[in-house]
Amino acid sequence: MMATTHALWGMTLALPVLAIAPELAPAAFAAGFVGGLAPDLDLYAGHRKTFHYPIYASIAALPALALAVVVPSAAPVAIAVALAAAALHAVSDAFGGGLELRPWRGTSDQAVYSHFHDRWLPPRRWVRYDGAPEDLLLASLAAAPLVAIGPESVAAGAIALVAASTVYAALRKPLAGVAERLAGSIPASLVPYVPVRYRRE
Repeated sequence: MMATTHALWGMTLALPVLAIAPELAPAAFAAGFVGGLAPDLDLYAGHRKTFHYPIYASIAALPALALAVVVPSAAPVAIAVALAAAALHAVSDAFGGGLELRPWRGTSDQAVYSHFHDRWLPPRRWVRYDGAPEDLLLASLAAAPLVAIGPESVAAGAIALVAASTVYAALRKPLAGVAERLAGSIPASLVPYVPVRYRRE
């Protein structure tokens, strides 16, 4: 899925906080955004493995959520929402396409790495690839309540993320070729540092 989709769904995890303790909502929305994006910091170094923890992040989120209920202050709430958003990101990647430059071809059997199982989880391809129409739909569905009931800044951010998602979705397939050509033009000494999926297929 697109990074923007993950960020938007991470932010939706803050909506219960907005309803129950609105004074803590700003920290929760920020944490949901950061937690939703954070796993993709491994994009160029062991993507969907280095910072993706579908099982362990889910396990870690449970006591964090419990602590946030018992100690409803900014830090525990932010940590709980961030961990839950990171877990949701990693888990949902298993329902998307494979780890390849052109996932619509369906040639990869690697969706996300489970450190708990010590193996790659296969792609379910319910969302065929990042930027697919169904991915954009999921981003829009997440944005809807954020725009409808979120604070003005959150609503504006959600609209901006959907706009960026729409542009990316429109350009997704041509961008694969652009990335491949750019990767092919780098000096040979740097090729080992380029993720395999960006090399010419």
